[in-house]
Amino acid sequence: MLIPATFRRILERGDERTPDTPRTRVVIIYGGGRSREFCEIYTMQMAERLAAKVRRLKPGSEARKRAERELLKRSVTVEIDDDGRVILPNQVREKLGMAADELKDGVEACLAGVGNRLELWRGDLYREVNAPLPEEEDEDTSDPLGLLADDDEEF
Repeated sequence: MLIPATFRRILERGDERTPDTPRTRVVIIYGGGRSREFCEIYTMQMAERLAAKVRRLKPGSEARKRAERELLKRSVTVEIDDDGRVILPNQVREKLGMAADELKDGVEACLAGVGNRLELWRGDLYREVNAPLPEEEDEDTSDPLGLLADDDEEF
């Protein structure tokens, strides 16, 4: 999968390069149950912040066990090569429904920026889930920035 240059620049800032890690690394989380039809990509810094949040949960609690299983155990660290490509591991391809035979037919991946992470979708499913609603169903004409009105900070 090729990561667009604009996304790569952001991901690069979130991973300190060292002689041991000369390429940018990211964490792909493929957990979250069957109803979650996408994976999430985090910078190394954001993945560490997420892991720290999990570690703050009460040891042995059901919430911590689930968070550890779905967010930590079902994640993989990958490198972005010099051309901006990432080889998607089997677990990620399975999560997205991208079997080897479908890859030969040209199935595509789709990246969507969402705040502090990227969502990774199978392209056709992303378009289906995020398709515009028919006009008769989309009667909300309010400004979406109004959803942020509770925040005291001015945009």
